[in-house]
Amino acid sequence: MIDISTLKEYIKVLEESSLVTLELCDETDSIRLEKAQAAPSAPAAVTVNAAPVQAAAPAAEPEESGKTISAPIVGVFYAAPSPESDPYVHVGKKVKKGDVVCIIEAMKCMNEIQAEEDGEITAVLATNGELVEYNQPLFAIK
Repeated sequence: MIDISTLKEYIKVLEESSLVTLELCDETDSIRLEKAQAAPSAPAAVTVNAAPVQAAAPAAEPEESGKTISAPIVGVFYAAPSPESDPYVHVGKKVKKGDVVCIIEAMKCMNEIQAEEDGEITAVLATNGELVEYNQPLFAIK
């Protein structure tokens, strides 16, 4: 759980920055800080919304005998390098350790996710353009 002194530090950072929203997540909590829209002469206020973290359900269940490639970070899942490009991988594609399998966008940074072992993709478990959570299975691989 995020303690009150740490929360106060995050509120101060948000108030003193040009950010409008700051979202913090750990294994048990999710806190979203937002600057309230204030009148031009009034100082901005910060609202705090706290809710328990719930794991997102995968799009499909991985095969029990296979392994998964999981999201190393929270962000938006992209199956291809651009909207008009083919996906990096598809069901039946053989990958080698180090091959790029997707991109996860986090804080406007595009992070290439690589296969950690050789194998064959047996299922795509994430939906293109959707938010994925930390450690959420993205692909089943055998």
